[in-house]
Amino acid sequence: MNIRFEGGRHVKRHSFLFMALILALSLALAACSGGGGKSGEGSSGDGTTLEFWTFNELHEQFYQHMAERWNEQNPDRKITLKANVYPYDDMHNKLLVALQSGTGAPDLADVELNKFPNFLKGTPQLVPLNDIVEPELDNLVKSRLDIYAKDGNYYGIDFHVGASVIYYNKELLDQAGVNPDDIKTWDDFAAAGKKVLEATGKPMTTVELNDMWSIWPQVAQAPGSDDLQTADGKPNLTSDVVVKPLAFQQDLVKQGIAVPAPGGGHHAEEYYGFMNDGGAASVWMPMWYMGRFTDYMPDLKGKIVIKPMPAWNAGEPRSAGMGGTGTVITTTSKNQDLAKAFLAFAKLSREGNIEIWKFLGFDPLRSDVWDAPELREPNKFTDYFGEDIFDVLLEVKDEIEGVIVNEQTPPISDAFRTSVLVRILQDGEDPVKVLEETQSQIQ
Repeated sequence: MNIRFEGGRHVKRHSFLFMALILALSLALAACSGGGGKSGEGSSGDGTTLEFWTFNELHEQFYQHMAERWNEQNPDRKITLKANVYPYDDMHNKLLVALQSGTGAPDLADVELNKFPNFLKGTPQLVPLNDIVEPELDNLVKSRLDIYAKDGNYYGIDFHVGASVIYYNKELLDQAGVNPDDIKTWDDFAAAGKKVLEATGKPMTTVELNDMWSIWPQVAQAPGSDDLQTADGKPNLTSDVVVKPLAFQQDLVKQGIAVPAPGGGHHAEEYYGFMNDGGAASVWMPMWYMGRFTDYMPDLKGKIVIKPMPAWNAGEPRSAGMGGTGTVITTTSKNQDLAKAFLAFAKLSREGNIEIWKFLGFDPLRSDVWDAPELREPNKFTDYFGEDIFDVLLEVKDEIEGVIVNEQTPPISDAFRTSVLVRILQDGEDPVKVLEETQSQIQ
């Protein structure tokens, strides 16, 4: 495993380096986005009050659940978790102002990956978490922590790995005589797609026009330390690492092997309906996308199999980490030690990681629980996909590539989401020309 550093952060290199996204993802939130504006004190206890801010109601419910478990196991250190759920932008802006002013910040807060670079500028007003992270590093997908780090300090702890996998509609593949286990490379994928199109009249897959979930994993898979940015953080859009995946996707669209996702992306209502009706034979997305299948594509239950992504070349990485939210502790907290102990319990412990799967359906940070019997216990995901969900992660755990995330990421992802993908994949413009133009604008 080769690791390189960028501003104190580990950057991808044939390794286990995750997470990715910082896509200015609109949806981020897709994996982890949330709702509205409420507050509550769900955890019972007459002990210390810890204030927590988030933008996601499910995250709030998870932490209240873990606070109850904490109180059961720590009767002498009970906490009351005072949680506030704000709209996404409001919460991040409110938190930045509070940290900059030195007053009003909570003890703990969720910071979505796309926003995290804003909180690492200058001297972070966040508490380093090395003392709770480092004892567990051998059990964790380290790249998932590296994206929330600066100058050797870890400042955030994520909910999930977000490993990209490919979801195949086995019913459509069977009609075409295609075995998904025979698809090892993207060339294999294209050849299988031709068979599917000829046999069923259905495209093999869909590609996004308004988000990064289709393109960034393919970029991250490429060997080397660069992706949308170079290892030292400069835009890298004109390199083959970026040009090749876009040219590949454009060619699939021209052949009818792929179609732009109805509604523009893989989180559109139109897209869910399209896929639920058997519209395409596959889609590659992070593991957390399982919930979209179970919640919005019920008719595909029992038809979808989860497999590693194809590699560009045999023996190269077959996955990449996407999406994320890092929980932080603020320097203004008067209960930093207790907040760290609770955060470690909720997100770093074996128990906490099992609960993350059970409660949220996310692929947890601790790879040592992926083969735990608790992760094979019946739930809506095993009912839908079968009991071997984590076998795929165990197969590729050393191949999950990371991405470079810094202050350049938002403008790059914005350009892709608003123009680059549409121009190349929908309008059929020359990828090299579009990327050269885009890079000149960003620089």
